[in-house]
Amino acid sequence: MLLLLLAYLGGVLTLLSPCILPVLPFVFARADRPFLRSTLPLLLGMALTFTVVASLAAVGSQWVAQANQIGRWVALVLMAVFAIALLWPTLADHLLAPFQRIGARLSARADAADAAGRGGAWTSLLIGIATGLLWAPCAGPILGLVLTGAALNGASVGTSSLLLAYALGAVTALALAVWVGGRVFRALQARLGLGNVVRRVLGVAALLAVVAIGLGWDTGLLTRLSAVSTARIEQGLLDALPDAQPAAPPMMMMAAGQAGAPLPVEGTLPSLSGATGWLNSPPLTAEQLRGKVVLIDFWTYSCINCLRAMPFVHEWAQRYRDHGLVVVGVHTPEFAFERDPRNVMKAVQQLKVEYPVALDNQYSIWRAFNNRYWPAHYFIDAQGNIRGHQFGEGNYAHSEQVIRRLLVEAGQTDLPPPADPAAADLQGVATQADMGNLRSPETYLGHARAEQFASPGGQRADAAFGYTLPSTLALNQWGLSGQWRVNDEAAQLQQAGGRIAFQFHARDLHLVLAPGEDGTPVRFRVLLDGKPLPAADAGADVAADGTGTVNEHRLYQLIRQRGTVGPHRFEIEFLDAGVQAYAFTFG
Repeated sequence: MLLLLLAYLGGVLTLLSPCILPVLPFVFARADRPFLRSTLPLLLGMALTFTVVASLAAVGSQWVAQANQIGRWVALVLMAVFAIALLWPTLADHLLAPFQRIGARLSARADAADAAGRGGAWTSLLIGIATGLLWAPCAGPILGLVLTGAALNGASVGTSSLLLAYALGAVTALALAVWVGGRVFRALQARLGLGNVVRRVLGVAALLAVVAIGLGWDTGLLTRLSAVSTARIEQGLLDALPDAQPAAPPMMMMAAGQAGAPLPVEGTLPSLSGATGWLNSPPLTAEQLRGKVVLIDFWTYSCINCLRAMPFVHEWAQRYRDHGLVVVGVHTPEFAFERDPRNVMKAVQQLKVEYPVALDNQYSIWRAFNNRYWPAHYFIDAQGNIRGHQFGEGNYAHSEQVIRRLLVEAGQTDLPPPADPAAADLQGVATQADMGNLRSPETYLGHARAEQFASPGGQRADAAFGYTLPSTLALNQWGLSGQWRVNDEAAQLQQAGGRIAFQFHARDLHLVLAPGEDGTPVRFRVLLDGKPLPAADAGADVAADGTGTVNEHRLYQLIRQRGTVGPHRFEIEFLDAGVQAYAFTFG
């Protein structure tokens, strides 16, 4: 219930965000009509359409994304016709005649009834449904958590209910605004005789809104120009209701438990039958693992946090494998290329993973554990009970102590001494993060989760576009230059010579990259503050002269500063077309 309330409040705050501006003309255009027959059906149509589309989008299927884009263009046409109807009612009658003949007769009758004061609910509902396809609420902390949970756990009645609560919150705020706007409209019409003028002004505003949405300004320019941000308010709500807050986004660090505390039973080991394949082992079942102490390690091979935790998991697997410990890696992909078993198999070989790995491409095991994190470690005793967990990297000594306690409970008496985390041989990306100098967050380049994008004009979703880099970037802002096509997960370069720039503050900078769709390698060179990258600061995947090649789908370490760490402008220039850039991570 608290989650539903939180989602509803997040929707109410949508009225303060800039992303609501493009749909306001359509809503206010009917503010002078009866609320129950006109405004309420319109708003309910918006809420219903947003809920359905957002729930389908949570599934993540490509056909859904394509259908959504088609739906937006159909909605734009409907909204343009509606705007023309406000400007020139006679012309609108001629434009709508074909639609009336092939199936819009009900809408036309509803319009006539509305004009006669007898109804019009169906017309308003149709406009609301079309407006809902155009509505792209700003993904603040609350909606972001709802959508993240939906994407990771799949569409369900629960996630759809949260999305509906969010939409109804926005509808409530809009209804209040329309009520006030309607009173103003009627006052102007009665006292100043400006009804036709106001109607035409709203028609012009609606046409401009159609243009703005068609050009992508509704999710780009308006967001950056807004003087009102609801993110701080929404985060305050999340902080005020900690019990209602969903699990934090993936790849964050989170300690679990205190050393020496009793180990409670947190549940039982769920079924592993949802795995789509296994590496290094035949399929394992929970029954087969009974009698062993088991460490379940959720990971994905492009996750920097997983890569930094992996040497410690390897150490435990080797140190205690003859004493009853079984480590099972559950590879749950974040990006589409991580679903390819060939890519995972290659990563397993390169990372020297020798323990069993379950391929969890359908998120079945992830959902069975109700997991939210990469990496996540679950500690299971010999009776099949979950006795502890660790979310995120770090806390390694405590995790090993949990393993040792469970082995002792299982009857093991001759254990080797515990490992010394400080003595671990950590190289390359496995080197632990410099948390004291880490000021830059993980940043996605695909339009579904992109933040802090600073190139003029904003991102153009799923369309090739020529981007330019700003002359200056604020901390953690980034941009593109050249011809790129940005999809929901990544930005793909269409022509050689494109660049990505990021103003960061961290010791290490990594970028998840992939070669062209045909596998052709892509050459690159790295610049730091506009100059060739110093050899001393080159990452593991960059040569001394600042050059490198993208030839695999993986995370690339591009910068590892050896001296004083401070803010810098990173740029990478790709000398060939086709590269796909997914996400920045830092350390």
